[in-house]
Amino acid sequence: MPAAAMAVLAARLRSRGYEVHIFAYRGRSPYEANLEALARFARGNAFFVGHSLGGVLILDMLNRHPEIQAEAVVLVGAPVRGCLAGRRFGRARIGRWMMGACRPVWEEHAARWTRVAPLGVIAGTLPMGLGRAFGALPGPNDGVVCVEETTVDGMTGRTLVRQGHSMLILSGRVGALVDRFLTSGRFE
Repeated sequence: MPAAAMAVLAARLRSRGYEVHIFAYRGRSPYEANLEALARFARGNAFFVGHSLGGVLILDMLNRHPEIQAEAVVLVGAPVRGCLAGRRFGRARIGRWMMGACRPVWEEHAARWTRVAPLGVIAGTLPMGLGRAFGALPGPNDGVVCVEETTVDGMTGRTLVRQGHSMLILSGRVGALVDRFLTSGRFE
C-alpha cells in the first residue's frame, strides 16, 4: 500500500507523541517478499499498527519472527482469516491483475496470536466499499472485510466502528482508539 494512505492516521499518532515509521509495500508483489521486507524494516521494541493487508502482514510477520519485539499491536480492518470479497474479486480478470501475487492470502485460514503483548482489532461495520461490487457480504462488514474475518484467536480485544473500509484509517475515532489501545492495552 502506498505510504500516503496511512498519512492521516500517522499524523494523529505523531500528535499524541509517537515516533511513526510507515512501511510501504506493493500489494501486487509476492506476499512472502513483503513479509520479509517488513521484518527487516521493524526496529527494536515497537508498537505496530496496520490497515487491511498491512495488518495481515504485521500479524504474520510477528508470528513468524519471535525475535522482533512488539509492545502492542492494532490491526484495523485486517482480514486475517481471509477475505470473501477478495476471493470474489480475484475471479475477475482485473481482480487477478490487481491482486498480483498476494491473491492466496485471501483464502480462508486460521489466525492466532500467542504473544504476551496485547493485540487489538478494530473492524468497520458500515458496508461501503469495493467488495460489495461482487455481491452482498454476510454479517456485519465494512464493504470489503467481514467482521468475522478480523477475528484473531488470542486477541486481547476487538471494537467495532461505524466506518467503511477505506475510511477506517481516516477516522478521528479510530485514531483515538488506536492511541488508547497502544497506551493501555484495551479499547475501553
